[in-house]
Amino acid sequence: MTTLKSKLQDDLNAAIKGRDELRSSTLRLTLAAITKEEVAGKKKRELSDDEVLKVITKEAKKRREAADAFAQGGRAESAEREKAEGEVLAAYLPKQLSDDELNDIVGQAVAEAKAAGAEGPRAMGAVMKIVNPKVAGQAEGGRVAAVVKKLLAG
Repeated sequence: MTTLKSKLQDDLNAAIKGRDELRSSTLRLTLAAITKEEVAGKKKRELSDDEVLKVITKEAKKRREAADAFAQGGRAESAEREKAEGEVLAAYLPKQLSDDELNDIVGQAVAEAKAAGAEGPRAMGAVMKIVNPKVAGQAEGGRVAAVVKKLLAG
């Protein structure tokens, strides 16, 4: 069974051989982030695939935020580069939920929380508790929270 980390390593080698600068630099940075995480604790350890996914998710989020910042700063070329790197990383992440799918899941959770008596500001936490395990890795926290707020206000 190949681990996600070894898949990244293999893909990096292929990208280097294929002279794919964008892929190779993106994967190199991501593997460096994984290694950094592995040596972060008291003793070095191998990350599980789930932990590697968290690192990739964090790296992809950094790319998205940088792309937005560059776009706002009028640096379109840098924004495009960050976006392209984000797309390389997205290939390793679980498929993201569509807005409709997310709305359905949150809608059910809102109904569930209200049925359990959660109301007002407290409902937000109750709904998030129901939603988070269902959407783990498939939708970003900020996006989920926005939909929850919208549906609770609705």
